Amino acid sequence: MPIYNAPVEDTLFLLNDVLDIKQYENLPRFSEATPDLVEAILKEGAKFVEERVQPLNQIGDTEGCTRNEDGTVTTPTGFKEAYDAFNEAGWGTLSLPTKYGGQDLPRTLTSIFNEYMNSANIAFAMYPGLTLGAIAALLQHASDEIKDTYLPKMTSGEWSGTMNLTEPHCGTDLGMLRTKAAPQADGSYKISGTKIFISAGDQDMTDNIIHLVLARIEGAPEGTKGISLFVVPKYKLDADGNPGEYNNVSCGSLEEKMGIHGNATCVMNYDSSEGYLVGEANKGLRAMFVMMNEARLGVAVQGLGVSEAAYQNAVAYAKDRIQGRSLTGPKNPDKAADPIIVHPDVRRTLMTIRSFNEAARALYMWVSLKGEVAHSTDDEAVAEANEDLMGIMTPVMKGVFTDIGFNNAVMAQQMYGGHGFIKEWGMEQFVRDARITMIYEGANGVQALDLVGRKLGAKGGRAIQALFKEITGFLKAQSDNEEMQAYTKPLKKGLDDLQAATMWLMQNGMKNPDNAGAGSTDYMHLMGLVSLGYMWNKIALVANTKLEAGAGEKEEFLKTKLTLGKFFMERLMPETSAHLARLSTGAETVMSLDADLF
Repeated sequence: MPIYNAPVEDTLFLLNDVLDIKQYENLPRFSEATPDLVEAILKEGAKFVEERVQPLNQIGDTEGCTRNEDGTVTTPTGFKEAYDAFNEAGWGTLSLPTKYGGQDLPRTLTSIFNEYMNSANIAFAMYPGLTLGAIAALLQHASDEIKDTYLPKMTSGEWSGTMNLTEPHCGTDLGMLRTKAAPQADGSYKISGTKIFISAGDQDMTDNIIHLVLARIEGAPEGTKGISLFVVPKYKLDADGNPGEYNNVSCGSLEEKMGIHGNATCVMNYDSSEGYLVGEANKGLRAMFVMMNEARLGVAVQGLGVSEAAYQNAVAYAKDRIQGRSLTGPKNPDKAADPIIVHPDVRRTLMTIRSFNEAARALYMWVSLKGEVAHSTDDEAVAEANEDLMGIMTPVMKGVFTDIGFNNAVMAQQMYGGHGFIKEWGMEQFVRDARITMIYEGANGVQALDLVGRKLGAKGGRAIQALFKEITGFLKAQSDNEEMQAYTKPLKKGLDDLQAATMWLMQNGMKNPDNAGAGSTDYMHLMGLVSLGYMWNKIALVANTKLEAGAGEKEEFLKTKLTLGKFFMERLMPETSAHLARLSTGAETVMSLDADLF
């Protein structure tokens, strides 16, 4: 059976030493988040996912979900009990407003806990994760009446939430949706239509499911300008606010999927179901994008989560598997062979995965803290600057974390040889589960187009210029630090490549949009590498400083960070040049063949 141990020590090092969480003590959510409390939360969270959630991962994969004759869904053995324990411990309430029963702690703690959850069991983690996204959309756009009606029980976990966008004939192009909303005399709407690929669309773990559904009000404009967002509960509420009459919301079928079998991916049918408008009519995408952006950051963490779990199991196998001899002579002369971890290519594989994992963990936490500032500061300019950074980093993290996370799961599976292809070892499940992260919440090609086509030039390129300025300032400050040269020089080269790619797109993308499209994925990954390399520089600076001061029992821990960071800068950062070279060739060759020649 696969193993998983939540990386609490690494997390605390990043929070306390690298990202200096104390500097945020003046923000409302951080006033109660003392170092002792944060450490206690993370340790208890680790214990919960390791003991209650991770053991269900293979069970959920093997059993899957079951659709019943009445259109309801039964989740795998143990899921309901684990979900009840999750709610009883209050894990879903960490960062939600106290007004609705939450603890109002930093959102970053929720992001960290979600990483642990996704490493342990991505299919299970999606149920409460989607509810958090739905809550975020309602908090920002719903009326007080809707908030007061639904948020207390969504916060407690008694009710769950979903988002319903995709239809059989349209995915990314939401302007084509056909689900209709008919206005009623009492101010409600009758929602009719079919949605597909609805994660957690039905389950047996909560008393009610609050669906957020995109639909077009009768007579509304065509295209995206005529889309509205509605709350559509599975069960209507009675006079006391409890689930009552069935609302004609059903799971028509369950998708037979490659992975995440423990999560119910439903075809949802709405048959004159009662719904309530969220926000303004015909402005539904604005509200839904709150949930989508939350979900995209969540999916980025999913990519990292699976990568971390796969890595831990690959390491355990590499230390245990006896096969062949070291190239420099036997390391276990008393045994028939050496463990495969003595081989350079095995170590290259493991260090490739781990050096990504640790930088990605730092990056999502860094971006999350920027979000804390954006949502809490009274300084409008500071809020805008942090929102800009979150906006440009969202597609990068979603696309890069999940592309690399999947590749890492495959590399970890490869470590097992033939055993990796066998179900009982659990590695092939990591590969199958990781694959969806590259697709849902906007396929990664769409993320790249969003980055290059919308985010890069937004507000005169303010966000990317701010990122350039921050990294350049760091490099300048460390220019005379000899111990940092192994990290700063590769970062400087990567930053130069990113700036050159940005300039090339600015000059050539406007002339021919296909140039931007053809280079978008390379640009997204180039920016991802530079961002990850920047995180390794921040980690290395702290590690060196602490070692110089005398690290005591932390010496080995810190030296390991330096080695992993150096590996990343030597082995992975040079790929920025390849991305720049490919991007700079433009779209001519890519677009030269007629469609019938493919």
